[in-house]
Amino acid sequence: MATATTKPSPKELEFLHDLGQQLRIDSIRSSTAAGSGHPTSSMSAADLIAVLIARHLEYDWQNPHEPNNDHLIFSKGHASPLVYAMFKAVGVVSDEELLTFRKFGSRLQGHPTPVLPWVDVATGSLGQGLPIGVGVALAGKYLDKLPYHVWVLCGDSEVAEGSIWEGLDKAGHYGLSNFTAVFDVNRLGQRGETEYGWDTDVYRRRVEAFGARALVIDGHDLEQIDAALGEARSASGQPTVIIARTIKGKGFSEIENKDGWHGKALPEDMAERAIKELGGVRHLKVESPKPEPGKPARPEVSGTVELPTYAKGDKVATRKAYGDALLALGALPEVVAMDGEVSNSTHADEFAKKYPDRFFEMFIAEQMLVAGAVGMSVRHYKPFASTFAAFFSRAYDFIRMAAISQANIRLAGSHAGVEIGQDGPSQMALEDLASMRAVHGSTVLYPSDGNSAAKLTEAMADTSGVVFMRTTRGAYPVLYGPDEQFPVGGSRVVRQSDDDQVTLVGAGVTLHNCLAAAEELGSSGVRARVIDLYSVKPVDVETLRAASKATGGRFVVAEDHYAEGGLGSAVMEALAAEPDPPRVLQCSVRGLPTSGTPAELMEAAGISADHIVAAARELARKEG
Repeated sequence: MATATTKPSPKELEFLHDLGQQLRIDSIRSSTAAGSGHPTSSMSAADLIAVLIARHLEYDWQNPHEPNNDHLIFSKGHASPLVYAMFKAVGVVSDEELLTFRKFGSRLQGHPTPVLPWVDVATGSLGQGLPIGVGVALAGKYLDKLPYHVWVLCGDSEVAEGSIWEGLDKAGHYGLSNFTAVFDVNRLGQRGETEYGWDTDVYRRRVEAFGARALVIDGHDLEQIDAALGEARSASGQPTVIIARTIKGKGFSEIENKDGWHGKALPEDMAERAIKELGGVRHLKVESPKPEPGKPARPEVSGTVELPTYAKGDKVATRKAYGDALLALGALPEVVAMDGEVSNSTHADEFAKKYPDRFFEMFIAEQMLVAGAVGMSVRHYKPFASTFAAFFSRAYDFIRMAAISQANIRLAGSHAGVEIGQDGPSQMALEDLASMRAVHGSTVLYPSDGNSAAKLTEAMADTSGVVFMRTTRGAYPVLYGPDEQFPVGGSRVVRQSDDDQVTLVGAGVTLHNCLAAAEELGSSGVRARVIDLYSVKPVDVETLRAASKATGGRFVVAEDHYAEGGLGSAVMEALAAEPDPPRVLQCSVRGLPTSGTPAELMEAAGISADHIVAAARELARKEG
C-alpha cells in the first residue's frame, strides 16, 4: 500500500474520525484499569496519530525489523496510553493485553520501552525523543540512504527543554528533510498553562529560526492533519515541524481544556460517561502503508582493523591513542564517530579526515551528541561519541535513559582529573567514574598507556550497552607491549613479588604514580604489589581478592577523582563481602582544585607518588 497522496474521501474521513475516537477510548480504558496514567495527554494527540498511522506512516507492523520502516518516536512518552491504543489498532497488541497497562509483569509499562519491538527508545524524560529522532534521521539520510521517514510526537511542555532546540538546530544544519516533529500544543501542562499556551505563532517563529519549515494546523481537523503530514513527507532541503493546536482531554466535555487532569486516570463512573460520549468501545483495525523493502547502503563485510602500536617507554597520551584506534576502527563500516567541537583535543579529528561521511559534528551540544549516538544505535551502527569527560555531565540524563533504551553507545571522555593542569576545575572531570558506574549495565574503562588504550577502544566496539572510556590529557610512558591483551572485566598486575606487603591500585595517571611510589617503598624495604585497574566496571574481583590475600588485606587506592564512587569505591564494593575484608586507604581528590601544573595539582590533591608512599607506610604501621 502506497502512502496517501490524495485527499481522504468522505468515507475515509469518517473512518479516521472513528479511529481517533477509538484511540481516545482505549487510552481511557487502559489508564482507568491501571488507576494511573495520562489519558488527557493521549486524547489531545489522538487525531494526529490516527491520520498518521492510517495514511502516512510506512510501517510493516508484522516485521518491525524491516530496514526501510518509518520510525515513530513518542517524545511525549507520558502519552503511553495512546502508544498502546495505537498498537491495538494496528493489530500487534490485543485488547486483553491493553488492559494490563502499568501492571507488574506487563510489557505495557508506564512509559514506552524497547521491551516492545515497535518502540525504538525509552521515552518519558521529556525533551529526549526529538534529538534521538534526529540521530535516526541522520543515519537514514547519510548512512543507510533509505527513504524511511522519522516522525516524532512532542508535547508543548517539553518544548521548553533546551535539547529540543539542540535537536532542531542539527536537523536544520544537516538538512534532514526525512525528519518531521509534531508539536501537540494542547496548552495545559502538569500544573497549569504552558509557557506560551496556544500562541502557535511563537512556536512557528522559533522553529523557523532553527532552520525548519513550520506548518501550523488545527490538530483536530482531519483534512488539515492529512495535508500537513503529506507535505512533510514530500519536503526537501529542510526538516518539518507541524505545530498542531489541540485540546487536552478532547472528546469528553467534562474535562476538555480543564486544568487539574494531567496525569490522572478517570474514575470508573467518569470513564463510562466518557466512553459513551465518545461513541462507545470500538475494535477498528488499521493497515498502515507498507514500505518498499530496502537495505542499508553500508557494506555487509567488515574490513580489517590494524590497531596502532607504541614502543615501551615512549610517551603517549591515552586520548591520542583513542583517536588513533578510532581511526583504525574506521575499517568497520558500522563504526560512526561524532564529537562536541573538541575533536582536535579528543583526537577524533583523524577519523573525521579519513571518513568524513561517517563523522558528525554536533558542536557544543552534548545532549544532542549523546542523543545522536542513541539514534545511530537504533539503526544498528556502532557510534563513538567524544568530548571532555566533564561535559558528559550535561547529558547525564540522556546516558541514563540510553541504558533504559538498551542502546549500544560508546562514550570517550578526555581531560579527566586534576592532571589536566592550568585549565582549572571547571574542565576537570572528577565525578565521571562515579556517575558512569551508576548507570545500569554500563562498562567503565580507564587505560593507563597507549597500547592498552588502543586495545580497549577496539573492545568498546564489541561491548554492548553504555560503554565509557576515560582518557588522560598528558603523555606518559608506554608500559605494555603491543601484543598484550586487555579484556573487559580484567586488570593487570604490573609489579609483584612473593612477599608483597601492600597493594597499590591505580589507573590512568595514578598508575604511573603508584609505580613510582612502589620504587621508593622498595628502596626502604617495603614491597608493594601494583595493580592497573583499567576495567573499573566490571571490576576484576579475583585479582583483587588474590592481592588482598597476598598482602594481608592492605590496600592503597590512588585516583584522580573525588573519593566518592571512583576506583576506591569499586575496590571496596568488590571486596566488602569477603570473610576478611581488606583495609583500604584512599588517595583521592578531596578539596576544590585550582589552576597549576599537573605535578603541582596532583601533589596538592594528595595523589602524587609521595602521598601514595606516605599512605602505604601509614597502613603498614597501623597493621603492624
